Amino acid sequence: METFHIFLSLFLFPLSTTPINPITSTFYADPEASIFNSLYHIHPTYSAPYDQQTFFDAFTSSDLVTWTKHEKILTIGNVSWATRAMWAPSVIKNGDKYYFFFSANDVHEGEIGGIGVAVGDSPVGPFSDLLGRPLIGEIINGAQPIDGFVFRDPITSAHYLYYGGWGHCNVVRLNSNFTGLLPFIDGTYYKEITPEGYVEGPFMLVRNGNYYFMWSEGGWGGPDYRVAYAMGNNPLGPFVKQGVILEQDINVATGAGHHSVFQLPDESEYFIAYHRRPLNETDANARVVCVDRMEFDQDGKILKVNMTFEGVVGPDLP
Repeated sequence: METFHIFLSLFLFPLSTTPINPITSTFYADPEASIFNSLYHIHPTYSAPYDQQTFFDAFTSSDLVTWTKHEKILTIGNVSWATRAMWAPSVIKNGDKYYFFFSANDVHEGEIGGIGVAVGDSPVGPFSDLLGRPLIGEIINGAQPIDGFVFRDPITSAHYLYYGGWGHCNVVRLNSNFTGLLPFIDGTYYKEITPEGYVEGPFMLVRNGNYYFMWSEGGWGGPDYRVAYAMGNNPLGPFVKQGVILEQDINVATGAGHHSVFQLPDESEYFIAYHRRPLNETDANARVVCVDRMEFDQDGKILKVNMTFEGVVGPDLP
């Protein structure tokens, strides 16, 4: 493990700032934000040329400022069916185990790959492949099986997996041990819930009885990557689009997207984890992970997120 508090070169930041963003100078993307065992956790994609994305690292912190790196908690060598890149993790505790969902291979019709699931005794691994095959490996409703986000509905305790690339998003129900899918009431297994503008990176959040369905729009390798959201009253929708909450800032960074959210146990504060591209970088893979504050108005709408170099200091966790 390596403990560090990263301060990037001054040419990236105004002289008056004490930067916390990004959390590390190494290129990472697609951060999964979770809270386990009184620590903030980030599980990101290692951002590199496609065939170099062959492992996952994790980061933990008690305050969102100082981060401990946990190296290679899952690698391509631990997944028999993975032959190319692995990316877009999502982690959840179920019973006394931790489950790590991930994308692997660049799936097209007839090819092996998709969304897999690994299991471990700790949120920072090591993880081992659970099924020996993808959990979801077919193209359904036009959705490439990538970018899975696993979600436990706090109202019903049911587990859902939201996923999809190529501009389509599906949701499925997971069985109790995450080895397969359960049908919906109508007998179907896949429901398409694609909102206007959806590209990839789905995320779900519940607050005060509102379901916030969130996603990324634009091109992941370009400056217009951004985060939008919709609202509904249940995990399957319908959802009403509200607008874009995170996008490029010509004074800070471009390509801001593929996010997740730290929701404190008492729901008093929210912090958005996302990746962005520093202004001096043009390489599509030059992405860094940052954390900023996310706030709501009195009607429950999400306010526009201000990207910062200062980042945030998180409160102590129970």
